[in-house]
Amino acid sequence: MPLLLPILLALACAPLAYVAGRWRPGAAAWMGAAGALAALGALVHEWTTQAPARLVLPWAPTWGLSLEFTRDGLSGLYAALALGVGALVVLYSRAYMPHHLAEEGRPARDEVRFQGLLLAFMAAMVLLVTVDDLLLLFVALDLTTIISYLLIGFDREDPESRAAALLSLVLTGATSVVFFAGAMALGLQYGTFSLPRVIEHAAHSPASTGALVCLAVGALGKSAQVPFHFWLPRAMAAPTPVSSYLHSAAMVAAGVFLLQRLYPLFAPATEVRDGLLAIGFLSMGMGSLMALVADPFKRVLAYSTIAQYGYALVLVALGSEGAPLYVAIHAPCKAALFLTAGAVTQVTGKKKLSEVGGLRHSLPVLAAASAVAAAGLSALPLTVGFFKDEVFFHALARRGPAFMAAGLVGAGLTLAYTLRLWWGLFGGPRQAAPAAPRLLVAPVVVLAAAILLGGLVPGLLVEPARAAAEAMRGEPSTLELAYHLDARAENLLAVGAWALGALLFATRHAWTRALSRGLAAGSRVGAERGYRLLLHQLDRLSTWLHEKEVRDLRDRVASVLVPTGLLGLAVLGVTPLRDRFKVGPVGWADVTLVMALAFASAAALATLRAKGHLRLVLLISCVGFSLAMVFAFAAAPDVALTSVLVETTFTLLFAGLLALLPRARLERAQHEAQNPRGRDRLAAAVAGASAFLLSWSALSHLHADRVGARTVQLAEAAHSPNVVAAVLTDFRGLDTVGEMSVVVAALLGVTSLLRLKGKR
Repeated sequence: MPLLLPILLALACAPLAYVAGRWRPGAAAWMGAAGALAALGALVHEWTTQAPARLVLPWAPTWGLSLEFTRDGLSGLYAALALGVGALVVLYSRAYMPHHLAEEGRPARDEVRFQGLLLAFMAAMVLLVTVDDLLLLFVALDLTTIISYLLIGFDREDPESRAAALLSLVLTGATSVVFFAGAMALGLQYGTFSLPRVIEHAAHSPASTGALVCLAVGALGKSAQVPFHFWLPRAMAAPTPVSSYLHSAAMVAAGVFLLQRLYPLFAPATEVRDGLLAIGFLSMGMGSLMALVADPFKRVLAYSTIAQYGYALVLVALGSEGAPLYVAIHAPCKAALFLTAGAVTQVTGKKKLSEVGGLRHSLPVLAAASAVAAAGLSALPLTVGFFKDEVFFHALARRGPAFMAAGLVGAGLTLAYTLRLWWGLFGGPRQAAPAAPRLLVAPVVVLAAAILLGGLVPGLLVEPARAAAEAMRGEPSTLELAYHLDARAENLLAVGAWALGALLFATRHAWTRALSRGLAAGSRVGAERGYRLLLHQLDRLSTWLHEKEVRDLRDRVASVLVPTGLLGLAVLGVTPLRDRFKVGPVGWADVTLVMALAFASAAALATLRAKGHLRLVLLISCVGFSLAMVFAFAAAPDVALTSVLVETTFTLLFAGLLALLPRARLERAQHEAQNPRGRDRLAAAVAGASAFLLSWSALSHLHADRVGARTVQLAEAAHSPNVVAAVLTDFRGLDTVGEMSVVVAALLGVTSLLRLKGKR
């Protein structure tokens, strides 16, 4: 299966790097980069020698679920970005991480864990852009959320890093859940989760607006667009390689990719697209203004990322065929600038523009390479960045003067904050600094060379850009990239943007302080403050509920039983069933069954007045064994045997545990049990009534052909002679795996806490 080769190679990078790192920590980066380049080579080979293809692997055929993958222009472009930029960032981190770990006082072997997480994120990104199924899109999206949480919080001893990781997890995780709701709505609407079939159905029956809004929210959260933008600047607490990769070619790009992949669904929904257009322009403006006043290097770049993906969102909302190209050009420019900021921090120990300057003399190669990257981000001629603004201005010119003016201002602001960043690092009076390690500079030089090559030979990008545009819009693309020395609107807007940007940079000292005060005042009522207030109130509510719940064991049990009982009663109240409760005949053949039920009921009632915990355990076991008799008389010997085994095991466990507990605590518990409170009686009444009525209602509407016979047939199809075993291992297989995963995760958490306690 050639289509899977790049995916499998990308998935193999992290394990291979881990194995190499066990031999020597520094080998992890070299092995990971080699694997990424091998996957990139396989991808390019398939892309250039084979036509677009799809692969469908049946997963759960009875549910209509399959593992579907695609190789088209859009997936190829984004996978190439993830693999190419990822390989360079991994090599960069080989020189960056030892110094970073030494500063944090951490062992050198932690580099292996870092490389593994970075490569795992790369694999998740490749998986995300190649799957062709809505449910798989959600799974891959969640993988990027989880791994990014671990990467952003890699410096786990740093409170700022932990807070930033939690913020990114909560925000991007919550929006991913909203995306899942939209995917489920579409699956129910069209009867399939296969993306090509969903798009085919949508051509005749447009997707519901609610589903599209949910999908858009999931994408906007990932791409850090207003009002979900504030997690991105906080994420700059992560090591620089993480910031460079996740926020240039990977995580933030994933949000825009989702919108481009799902564009055929959004195309008819003009209201949703207008909303995306407004959010794109708002993100452009807000991100640009914040970048003009931010002091830390990486924060300037973070706000720039918000603004630049606002551009990309505008292009998607306008349906421009240049939208994929814009992201592809932005990625190497932004990655190079992030890597430059990390190199400057490592050689100078500084993180703010106000603390550095004049480094062009000490770091001439880095200054020149980053100047090319800055020129590309600012869309200057002879760099590939020139063409990202050309397609942007072309799309705006077709919508009228107001859009053109907004685009001109946005591009002018881009040039202004990019000049401010580069000049703040390398301009001004000369300052001495140590030479940067070659491996910190080499990836920036490679990215700068690619930016120059794309600007000098733009024809290299035409075919990939057209293929991506065709995959996004579902129609042939006529995109062209060339320099035109005339007075067309795109050129005039570009010249105007350069003039505006230069003017803003030259006069920055006159307006920076006023802009800073205005933005600071606005932040007091922004989305981030709302998030903090919401989190604070949820924390207070959680504390209140916890105090109420854990007051004693009876309250804890009631906190589970009462809501469950109320939910059951609510279900009965809204379910329109005729003859809901029926009383069936009882004959002589049912005497043994009635006797077993009566014995179980008597044992249950006896537990209410039992004195002594051993007697209580024995009575509870009598209830269980009596129910096993009920199953035996009801012709379910397999269930009866299972019940006997479970009751025997738990009886022995309870007896052993009670023998280990202090006698004083047992006597106090016995006294409390013999003196129930009013709320205990109320909780028991709600839970008991709900269980009784639900059971009666269910037993009143049993149909063998609907439940029993069908279950037996399915068990035979699953090659299992035992219905119970088939239910547990086959019908509920995924549910069982989920339960086991929760238990394993809890055990791992407990083990980690015990190890941490031992160290302290």
